Amino acid sequence: MKRKIAAAAALATVLSVAACSSSSSTGSSSQGTLSTDGKGKTITVWIMQDAQKGWPGVVNAAVKQFQDETGAKVNIEWQNWPNYSTKLDTALLSGNAPDALELGNTQTAKYIAAGSFVDLTSVKDKFDNSSSWLDSLAASGQNGDGTKTYAIPYYAGSRVLIYRKDLFAAAGVTTPPTTLDELQADLAKVKAKNASNPNFSALYLPGKDWYTAVSFGAADFGTAGVIAKSSSGKWSGTLTDPNFVKGIQTWADLQKNYSVGGQTVDENNQDALMAKGNIAAIVGNGWEAGSVAAPAAQGGNPALANVLGEVPLPGATADAPTPAFLGGSDLAVPSHAANPGLGAEFLRIFTNTAQQTALAKFAIPNNKTLVPAYEAASPANKATGEAAMGKTWFIPNSPYWSQASDEVALQNALSDIATGKDANSELTTAQTTILADLNAG
Repeated sequence: MKRKIAAAAALATVLSVAACSSSSSTGSSSQGTLSTDGKGKTITVWIMQDAQKGWPGVVNAAVKQFQDETGAKVNIEWQNWPNYSTKLDTALLSGNAPDALELGNTQTAKYIAAGSFVDLTSVKDKFDNSSSWLDSLAASGQNGDGTKTYAIPYYAGSRVLIYRKDLFAAAGVTTPPTTLDELQADLAKVKAKNASNPNFSALYLPGKDWYTAVSFGAADFGTAGVIAKSSSGKWSGTLTDPNFVKGIQTWADLQKNYSVGGQTVDENNQDALMAKGNIAAIVGNGWEAGSVAAPAAQGGNPALANVLGEVPLPGATADAPTPAFLGGSDLAVPSHAANPGLGAEFLRIFTNTAQQTALAKFAIPNNKTLVPAYEAASPANKATGEAAMGKTWFIPNSPYWSQASDEVALQNALSDIATGKDANSELTTAQTTILADLNAG
């Protein structure tokens, strides 16, 4: 409860300060512009170290193009995810913000509501491939009704089925499952083949992995308004919708029949557990296959590198996989940036077709047009690319969504369901908590 009160107080502070400063000419009500008049100026850009470690060449190319076309210099300040929200709050509230920045797509709603970002709606069509931005990633950068854009999609990540091809083949399964029925039949064979090992999971499904569980709920309910939906500023819950509950029951049945242990834990340790050899499949981000096969000193098992396969999490039919949660990063221009027009221009160049094509060698680009380039970069990318191109879902787009309260409420409900408690009852409890938060404003 203390964490919930603290989170609410912090959000109230952000919103109240934004209200006090709303008359500023650089407030969020101002329309974004693109400026190339940078002679003698230097802009500051906050980018996560993911890029510094993974695709520094993309950043360098964007910096060079920007400097050549505007005459301005760029100061890239590399950031780390731990404690980033606190640093971001401090910078945005103090008015000492960079000219452009990266943030997680689950963070944006709070800052959009607080008036912390420049409205980029009027220049959205100047950004390459904006008409084909990935659906859930684009939605995370919009206001609640989707009529305005305050943050630009950067790159995405999606969850897929990661499985041991050798264990499946040993059980007589030589082609990956493409439907839920095929998945269940394959898991039954893998389970039977390893029946002598009481610790073996054909499919490990941690009870608190709400991303995976909600994906199954969305498979039956749909991706629009999953968890909760808004109408005229009022949120109503969808967790108790019969179709959502049906999907959660499918997840619970898979958990009960094919997963050993894990009902009361989350997914954070599943890669290390799979590396130990008692798990044939998990649901995880595409990069987790690399974690499973990492050096032993990092908790992985390099011997598995050539036997891991990835496919979209199967759904009812082969052409309709289970919807994936689409995580990733957005890019925005702070309302009180010293050079907002130049900041927006840097983001335009940083996300143009050339830069996103180069980025596609390392991560899912921000638009459907270039996902094929990502898939072509490596055979391992096909599954995550297909998942991103398919139907995806996202958390309720509200500044009052609470990681400390709402995500925990979902985790607790799903964990209880995994241990055998009634799905309707547990989801009702979670829904009560979530709606109290979403309607707090």
